[in-house]
Amino acid sequence: MPLAYDTPLSALPGVGPVKEKALHKLGLTCLGDFLTFYPRRYEDRTVLYPISSAPIGVNVCVKAYLTKPATLSRISGGRQVVRCTVADDTAAIDLTFFNRPYVRGSLDFGQSYIFFGKLDLLGGRRTMVNPQIERADAPKLFGSLVPWYPLSAGLTNPQVAAWAQAAVDALACPEMEFLPAGVLARHKLMPADWCCRQIHRPTGWDELRLARDRLAFEELFQLTLGLSLLRRDRERFTGLPLPDGEAAAFASLLPFSLTGAQKKVIGQCAADLSKAVPMNRLVQGDVGSGKTAIAAFCLWRCAQSGAQGAMMAPTELLAQQHYRTLSALLAPAGVTVVLLTGSQTAAEKRAIRAQLASGEAQVAVGTHALLTEGVEFQNLALAVVDEQHRFGVNQRSALAAKGGHPHILVLSATPIPRTLALIVYGDLDVSVLDELPPGRKPVDTFLVGESKRQRLYSFIDKQIAEGRQVYIVCPAVEESEAQEGDPTLKSVKTYADHLANKVFPHRSVALVHGKLRPKEKEAAMASFAEGKTDILVSTTVIEVGVDVPNAALMVIENADRFGLSQLHQLRGRVGRGQWQSYCVLVSNNKSPDTRARLKTLCATTDGFRIAQADLEQRGPGDFFGERQHGLPQLHIADLGVDVRLLEQAQAAAQTLLAQDPGLQSPAHTPLKNRLRRLFAQNALTFN
Repeated sequence: MPLAYDTPLSALPGVGPVKEKALHKLGLTCLGDFLTFYPRRYEDRTVLYPISSAPIGVNVCVKAYLTKPATLSRISGGRQVVRCTVADDTAAIDLTFFNRPYVRGSLDFGQSYIFFGKLDLLGGRRTMVNPQIERADAPKLFGSLVPWYPLSAGLTNPQVAAWAQAAVDALACPEMEFLPAGVLARHKLMPADWCCRQIHRPTGWDELRLARDRLAFEELFQLTLGLSLLRRDRERFTGLPLPDGEAAAFASLLPFSLTGAQKKVIGQCAADLSKAVPMNRLVQGDVGSGKTAIAAFCLWRCAQSGAQGAMMAPTELLAQQHYRTLSALLAPAGVTVVLLTGSQTAAEKRAIRAQLASGEAQVAVGTHALLTEGVEFQNLALAVVDEQHRFGVNQRSALAAKGGHPHILVLSATPIPRTLALIVYGDLDVSVLDELPPGRKPVDTFLVGESKRQRLYSFIDKQIAEGRQVYIVCPAVEESEAQEGDPTLKSVKTYADHLANKVFPHRSVALVHGKLRPKEKEAAMASFAEGKTDILVSTTVIEVGVDVPNAALMVIENADRFGLSQLHQLRGRVGRGQWQSYCVLVSNNKSPDTRARLKTLCATTDGFRIAQADLEQRGPGDFFGERQHGLPQLHIADLGVDVRLLEQAQAAAQTLLAQDPGLQSPAHTPLKNRLRRLFAQNALTFN
């Protein structure tokens, strides 16, 4: 059958149900998906070294001939071993092949071959173990850059490379071009089909670089162009303009003074709320920077205008915390705040739904329960979403759908560098709270190894003796996860048991992780928040959690397993009370790069500096997390290094929209169709 973009994977040679399932795990569902399934690295087999000058300890290509026939023998365990010696005019190499008896019959005495493998020195002699072999007079892979693809269990790189090549051979054609001719010419970009061929089977490093830059530019261009269209589309909506509320009247409700940063952001929100175009604003700020006060102002202003507002949080504990805070702040102004969560009784939910439908309650705080069918508002004019990186765009949209086109306020304690914010939150206006309230003490952060384990335990015990509480975070849940590839990894279950029974039997130790039932998790967190637990051993589920002012120590085991931004988020769990707080990063990793990365966290508490360092060192994945942020995925562009390409792509998008705001020109139809498909797949649409 002729191969098309949507050809099922089972049409490929060698792809049965098992292989197809393995490919699905990689995100591949049809033949066309292979075109953007890019290699993660390339093996350089373009250089043939004389044996005497070939570098030791790395993979190299050498051309050599067999100096005497290969021998086959057996060693302990019944393994078969083929041994032989090959040489060129400069030196010789001893080759060893384990469990590959067929090699003996495939090597002819005196024949020249190309061998590719890691060259080592053993007892003064050059050696290679299990090198790859091709005849020198008919090489297929040697003399090229060999692509290596991401793999899942049951797949080999040669298999995936062959299937990718089949897709390229069948589908790469001039008709796949969708970038306008003017953009291609202005930015000196190579054609799409040429780039597709080069990225999967490059003819050289220069060609690979040209192809990679074009494809990265393409991703960033279509993303920024689509976001610009989304923003323009949003500006066509009519929201409910909320009359000016006196900021001074709101400030009088607060038991504290607003920081300069809070006043600035409140001014930005006030300006947004007074317009007929719905607000769509992200407020970024470190833990403790006062984002809740911004939400409180917007909800207060909404209630003062006779409308309703809703605030959605990712957990019941966080929703309860916001409910208590907002009730205390807004009740003196006559604003009724209600709480709606999944654990309430049916009667409680009915009563709250009635208050919202009648308009008796002006502010609703809740979890996903706010999105359920049957929750109706009389006049929802504002939707606030807390901890945006915990929600997908679908959930944000579902809350907004409870009103006409309500104002949207998104809060995030995950500092994101400006370049990345343009992508992650490209359809939002971004405000930054870059100032902490006066009197908040920075958390002292230390990096220690296993040799300091006993001193660390003594420090934990001392903190508890002084009345404080302690978080201990581990990277793995099960013992089996901890054992995979690294026996030093701490399993949260085993470690919690060890601490409770062996190290701190005189203290109360609780356990929380993502595999617990929601009620068990909430109960463990609530017990810690109420001061009934001394030590909470956890995975990163406490990254977003409640205020526990009495928690003054955060210990993060195997800290090298986490990104800087995630470590900074975890550190933000402490330092919320009047006491000096501490964060201890435990890592036995001796890599200079890893230690330098972790010491960045010890040197600063500035979330944006840390985020920028994380972006440069790890790329954008750590910010996106596992949950979809709702935007088309970047397959090849790297926001840590492609800032120049991002700027070029944004400029190109702005130029194009200035010439053709709605992409109405027939020449731009392929691009517009591509954008529609791309954004529709991610639950975002524009006209």
